[in-house]
Amino acid sequence: MQTMQHTATSDRYAKCIEVSKRIRWDIDRDVIRGRKFDVSKKFLPDGLSKIERLSFLDANEKRLVSQIQGRTYANLFGLVERYIGAKMLEISREHCLGDQTVFEALVRFTDEELKHQELFRRVEAMAAADMPPGYSFLPKPNDVANAVLSKSTWAVLGLTCHIELFTQAHYRQSIEPDIALSELWKDVFLFHWKEESQHAILDELEWQREDAKLTPEQRDSAVGDLIELVGAVDGILQMQAKADADYFLRVCGRTLDEAQAQAQQLGETMLHAYRWQYIVSGVADERFQKILGGMITAPQFNRISAALAPIMQ
Repeated sequence: MQTMQHTATSDRYAKCIEVSKRIRWDIDRDVIRGRKFDVSKKFLPDGLSKIERLSFLDANEKRLVSQIQGRTYANLFGLVERYIGAKMLEISREHCLGDQTVFEALVRFTDEELKHQELFRRVEAMAAADMPPGYSFLPKPNDVANAVLSKSTWAVLGLTCHIELFTQAHYRQSIEPDIALSELWKDVFLFHWKEESQHAILDELEWQREDAKLTPEQRDSAVGDLIELVGAVDGILQMQAKADADYFLRVCGRTLDEAQAQAQQLGETMLHAYRWQYIVSGVADERFQKILGGMITAPQFNRISAALAPIMQ
């Protein structure tokens, strides 16, 4: 029975390698192709930006909000991929003199994450060239990566699996079907999605492998680490949502009516959208719930639910 399970698992790693080779893409040749972002169009689709909450904005202002959020959405991916690449490189060392199929799959994963970081740096530079000056992305990638990597491997892999899974859902459910988005921005996330689909499988396999090593006490401590990591992500989102709302107010070209109430609503909507994008949609993902639920006890699940309750609202 164990031999059959090992073979099935090995086959999943091998399949990730096969797909990685088949869909391999280049930033300039396949994604950018000499193009610029079309700033007459939205970047982020309404299903992710939650723009329907801002009925007091006109069409141009709503488009600007989608572009600001889209810029931050891309920057946040570049941020988290800094720690993900480092963690996968660390984990791959455990396999380097063992199963070479697993080792190759994780090395490819790391290489693709490095490429994604470069892609999102390019996205930020291109957005900066065409959008009004004054935007700031506040979190520092290396500081965030060091903080995340200080936690248990189980918790780091749990956070990573959560991120890779919501990436899939966002593209399929919101980005792909929206024909009103900038074509280049949409292509960035098409190609990103293609490789992240394999990463989500590897995250799941490595998370389950790590889970099998833990004692009940170690797992209980790791659940606490995961809760702390999600709280830290929320702190980043709160900080960036305020910065992005302030940026919009500076560059939108008018003073909002009922300024204080509308400015507050703008900030709240930014935070609501970012929490949905980077926490809630992943936690609610059926596949993530199934993977996590197969590892933890009911009391641990309740601990996580209680910690997430303010964010999920």
